[in-house]
Amino acid sequence: MDILGTVQKLAMESGFAAFFLTEGGWKNLVMILIAFVLLYLGIAKKFEPLLLCGIAFGCLLSNLSYFIGMGENAMYHPEMWAAFLDQTSPYYHSYGHIMANAGLLDFFYIGVKAGIYPSLIFMGVGAMTDFGPLLSNPKSLLLGAAAQLGVFVAFFGAVLLGFTGPQAASIGIIGGADGPTAIFLTTKLAPELLGPIAIAAYSYMALIPMIQPPIMKLMTTEKMRVVKMEQTREVSKAEKIVFPILVATFVILLLPSTAPLIGCLMLGNLFRECGVTDRLSDTAQNALMNIVTIFLATSVGATMVAQNFLNFSTIKIIILGLIAFAISTTGGLVGGIIMYKTSGGRINPLIGSAGVSAVPMAARVSQDVGRRYNKSNFLLMHAMGPNVAGVIGSAIAAGFLLSVFGG
Repeated sequence: MDILGTVQKLAMESGFAAFFLTEGGWKNLVMILIAFVLLYLGIAKKFEPLLLCGIAFGCLLSNLSYFIGMGENAMYHPEMWAAFLDQTSPYYHSYGHIMANAGLLDFFYIGVKAGIYPSLIFMGVGAMTDFGPLLSNPKSLLLGAAAQLGVFVAFFGAVLLGFTGPQAASIGIIGGADGPTAIFLTTKLAPELLGPIAIAAYSYMALIPMIQPPIMKLMTTEKMRVVKMEQTREVSKAEKIVFPILVATFVILLLPSTAPLIGCLMLGNLFRECGVTDRLSDTAQNALMNIVTIFLATSVGATMVAQNFLNFSTIKIIILGLIAFAISTTGGLVGGIIMYKTSGGRINPLIGSAGVSAVPMAARVSQDVGRRYNKSNFLLMHAMGPNVAGVIGSAIAAGFLLSVFGG
């Protein structure tokens, strides 16, 4: 028995050797290091840990398995999904043949590609969200609309940088600060950009306490920031039950492409408010939400295969995403300043920054900044109105872009 030859063969066939002997293998090594950094941020720094840990580990698994096994034993196959999208490919109508060689994360990714996971996440968000602050102050809808400004500014910026219309639409939606919506739209319009767009969307959501306060301070005066708002009216149970039904009916008729997101969001909220489906509401908020988060995060992370992620487009997406988020925050604050002036100084414009979709983080930032300047101020419930309006607004913006570019 040639022991030395056997050891040499094992060494040459190991994954460690593949990083340096396989063409492009070094890129996978870089992505593995990026996965380690993302795990550190999720675990040690608590940056959106429920999603970032899964995304990072999905990235780790796909890059460990793809080039090391020369694609044969990979858990995620980007070329397989590219074949699905290419109508000229001989595999386009051979779904069963391709899936016979699929890896674990390929099967997970079906839920992303079909829009199942983002929609179920929205159901959980709806079940956890109280729309009472929005109903008690319907003008909050205007702040949620104003905070979508960054979506369209970033869209035009992406077009100028050479991205196609569908790609630019997917990049722009980062400005809505809504991870599931960004994933939903990107899988429909530009799945090749899913990894960097998902990372950008969730990173900026996690960094809201760092990004928004400087913009809030820059846009408002101290006189504006100390305004103490009066308690809003109490919303009846009947209003809370009717609201999700009416919103689902109107918005879906207006923009049918929003049906998966808006429909699930409002169904989850109906479970919460109707009073006869407490078990379903609890499941949507907890068990279902947690299970779907695992599948969503790991399959999105799997798309961060080196050949898709390590390119100049990723850097442009990260920068455009930050610009989109900053402009959306600015748009909401401008709306808040207009309301401050038209109300005779009774509305604190800081609640406008909560018009982005990140619930309830953006509302908490409005509360925290307001309390720094007026210890007796309590803006949280007032800010929740624009915040939940932002959830609806980002879904409508995504539906509009999908209608325009969805073919």
